[in-house]
Amino acid sequence: MLWVARLSGFLSAAMVMVVLSPSLQSFPPAEAIRSSQFDGSVRFPGQIAGGARGVAFRRAPSFRNAADCGAGAGNGTAANVCDPSLVHTAITLDEEYLRGSVAAVHSVVQHARCPESVFFHFLVSDPSLGDLVRAVFPQLRFKVYYFDPGRVRGLISTSVRQALEQPLNYARNYLADLLEPCVRRVIYLDSDLVLVDDVAKLWRTDLGGRTVGAPEYCHANFTKYFTSRFWSDQRFAGTFVGRRPCYFNTGVMVLDLERWRRAGYTQRIERWMEIQKSPPGRIYELGSLPPFLLVFAGHVAPIEHRWNQHGLGGDNVLGSCRDLHPGPVSLLHWSGSGKPWARLGAGRPCPLDALWAPFDLYGPAGAGGEESRIVHL
Repeated sequence: MLWVARLSGFLSAAMVMVVLSPSLQSFPPAEAIRSSQFDGSVRFPGQIAGGARGVAFRRAPSFRNAADCGAGAGNGTAANVCDPSLVHTAITLDEEYLRGSVAAVHSVVQHARCPESVFFHFLVSDPSLGDLVRAVFPQLRFKVYYFDPGRVRGLISTSVRQALEQPLNYARNYLADLLEPCVRRVIYLDSDLVLVDDVAKLWRTDLGGRTVGAPEYCHANFTKYFTSRFWSDQRFAGTFVGRRPCYFNTGVMVLDLERWRRAGYTQRIERWMEIQKSPPGRIYELGSLPPFLLVFAGHVAPIEHRWNQHGLGGDNVLGSCRDLHPGPVSLLHWSGSGKPWARLGAGRPCPLDALWAPFDLYGPAGAGGEESRIVHL
């Protein structure tokens, strides 16, 4: 089923979901039992993550595994992180993208057939954000991992957008070190996306012996991700000899952590970051992406494009709106400078931002007459 080339105006989010997502059309409504009512809200009255005050989120609807998933053990603890039946998903939490991260988690558990079997690994620079997650998602199985910004601060170079220079943006490079050795595979998700399909389908991707699986885009101009200095120096350009490198977006990846650990890929990525910072000059311009391309491009297990409909945040031109790519959709990704929560809040949304809004749990405590649930950090 092909997607319409352009959405005109702002349709109701529910109608757009039904029309656009073939995966949703075939999703049996009784596969998971969950409440349709919010049961409260949580407010963080103190200072969190460098200055945000009065951050309030509605409590997420309850969710339960379908009957054939098993009972689940969604008690919000990491006691069973080594359970081989779990679907491991990693995502970052920080102040700037917190609203997006909460929406992403909400979308995952809402569309999962076995939501209590999804285990989240949250990478943070402020451990107190775990309290917010626990209050918003009381049933969620998760663990919080502190990522020390000092680990990469000396390796980060300036980029086209300041957001790409934040240390937490590089935490994905260290998943194999941060997560328990028993976690052999993980799905990494950016904070500016939502799923409209069952994450277990992505989890079951056959990597065919590769370390990284991701949707590839071989029609993209691969050369633009590196500077003329890179391409003019055979020591660097020769990196891709014998490979057919294609662009892939690192915001959605399935990672084989066992293979990653054995091959020492964290150190290989760090080495390219060191070269970037060394004289006589830069070899790339775009944040954390190019080192991944240098190490893995041409050796990526291809995943269906439906799992990363990226670029919905436009490019680096403020106010740029994008359309969906042709084809089915399982994941919508607002990569680029425009974020749906910011555009909706400013009253200048793009049409596709209506697809993100149903997963947004941000709002004033006590909204809709509900009793406010207070959690102190």
